[in-house]
Amino acid sequence: MTKSRNIDPKIVDVKQALFTWSNAISFSRILVVIPIVYLHYTNGYKVTWTIGVLVFYGIISDYLDGLVARMTNNISEWGKVLDPVADKFAAFLLFLYAVYIDRIPLWFFIIEITRDIIIMFGSLYIRKIRGKVAMATMSGKVSVNMLGLYWIFSFFAPSLTAAHQFLMGASLALMFFSFFDCLHRFNEIRKGAEFN
Repeated sequence: MTKSRNIDPKIVDVKQALFTWSNAISFSRILVVIPIVYLHYTNGYKVTWTIGVLVFYGIISDYLDGLVARMTNNISEWGKVLDPVADKFAAFLLFLYAVYIDRIPLWFFIIEITRDIIIMFGSLYIRKIRGKVAMATMSGKVSVNMLGLYWIFSFFAPSLTAAHQFLMGASLALMFFSFFDCLHRFNEIRKGAEFN
């Protein structure tokens, strides 16, 4: 066992509450995906203002849940799970739909999902041996934002192929970087490092 130290940049008081505003915002990010896909599909693959507003809310909610949790001092174990699960579930459905309508290649989707599944199993293992879930890493958040940008360009501007190629490459690079960052964090926690 290594010397016990906290690997998070700031120690926070993590509560056990489930019903918080920040958790409700995270959960709403899951729900907003269904009407986006439904409205786009039933509208002949055309983007409407309603779809645009729903996508904008999905993006803002990813920042809003953490902000509200910090402002209300309600960072919770449930929130540590719900926020990344909301990100991954929303990404799964939106990218699956983008593959279905031939905007994003299947191989990219498989890499993204495989990475997320490995990280999820790592989180479950940490939960089993340490009794709590580790907070999401900053590199993971940056990776999610780049993936979101890639999806937005593919969805709203399918003709901009040069931009798609650049954003796909940037997304892949950040996915791998954040994966190895998570792997390093996983090993530190497994060896005994403290974490929020």
